[in-house]
Amino acid sequence: MNANEAEMLADLAPRQRTQTGPMDTASMTQGARLRSIISGSAGNLVEYFDWYVYAAFALYFAPKFFPAGDQTAQLMNTAAVFAIGFLVRPLGGWLLGSYADRHGRRAALLLSVMLMCIGSLMIAFTPGYDRIGYGAPGLLLLARLLQGISLGGEYGSSAAYLSEMATPTRRGFYSSFQYVTIILGQLLALGILLVLQKFVLTSAQLHDWGWRIPFLCGAMIAATAIWMRRNMKETESFSETRSQNAKRHSNIRELAKHPRAVMTVVALTAGGTVSFYTFTTYMQKYLVNTTGFTADDATVISSIALMVFMVLQPLAGLLSDFIGRRAMLIAFSACATVFTVPLLSALSVPQSMGNALVWYILALVITTGYTSINAIFKAELFPVHIRALGVGFPFAVTVSVFGGTAEYLALWLKSIGHEPWFYYYVSSCAALSLIVSLTMKDTKATSRIDQN
Repeated sequence: MNANEAEMLADLAPRQRTQTGPMDTASMTQGARLRSIISGSAGNLVEYFDWYVYAAFALYFAPKFFPAGDQTAQLMNTAAVFAIGFLVRPLGGWLLGSYADRHGRRAALLLSVMLMCIGSLMIAFTPGYDRIGYGAPGLLLLARLLQGISLGGEYGSSAAYLSEMATPTRRGFYSSFQYVTIILGQLLALGILLVLQKFVLTSAQLHDWGWRIPFLCGAMIAATAIWMRRNMKETESFSETRSQNAKRHSNIRELAKHPRAVMTVVALTAGGTVSFYTFTTYMQKYLVNTTGFTADDATVISSIALMVFMVLQPLAGLLSDFIGRRAMLIAFSACATVFTVPLLSALSVPQSMGNALVWYILALVITTGYTSINAIFKAELFPVHIRALGVGFPFAVTVSVFGGTAEYLALWLKSIGHEPWFYYYVSSCAALSLIVSLTMKDTKATSRIDQN
């Protein structure tokens, strides 16, 4: 080897290490940190885009996957598959959370978005029931199982990565981008639905083949996220403690050694996730079925409100870096306990779009107190070797129980003539979060981010 070749190899070696090796967060430039944050949170956009696309386009693709019959039966079958996807989220939180704690955040995040990509491609290219019979709903179910595992695993790994990559004084700000991308994914799903409905395809075309387009878009976005995550830096916290904690496995038995942290995640998630699903995924149906808006008007109101909600996340996350996480959680849970019933009651009566938008945004402002710090306060509860599993698994279980049933419970109570009972249910879940937030320590002051 001559001198020039040796010099070229010496120059190349550091570049290869920095692509997948640990990054010293203290010495990172602002641009490098931002790229890492975008890569770490981009998967949430993909995951939630694909997740909401399924719900948004179910009306169009349900007849393709199930036997001919009445539309209600087809939609119920589609909803059942959607629910099963929710039920396997804890499995994803367990499997991918453990994988992230053993093999690295980068590896788990890459695997997570790959699973979502495969699921989207399967739905986009699966032939209809008229061609392959029960193979069609079978493949749809398999695709949603993969996506449910992916979604369940993405949260904990992403929360761990963002919290460890951020600087100690701006962890609330940087980790808030997890929900920025989650909301953006939902907005993109709504946007594609509106564009295809109003400007591109007829209703017949959407029912025939157009419903496949958003799933192809989801796969393409996922491929972009895979490319971004291939060049992600592993976090310094994980890399430094990996060898020290080689004998400390990330599993349920190890997680059971942190009962207080687990119960804190469960209790705070119960109130937060019910409020989140009530004022995001369910609200569009509520504005139509209860308030009396047309579907188009409800979509416009929801889209504007969600855009405001998205912008609020980093602002509230930054605020938590100054006043602490506990203060934010107390503000959210106290306001949600007191004002949920009045806000939903105000939204229930016929009114102008402007008035409805104001009430809706006020509800989302309250919910921001939870969503903006959702990732960071949970990550601060657990040591490095159990962090992704500790955040992801109890969160996924609680979301499946409370978030996955919120819309069904609301619709069922409405069907039996007791819709206001749901308002008090949301308020009661927030009250549980209030009790815990009042008795917990501020995780910003007691953070375990840098502890083994």
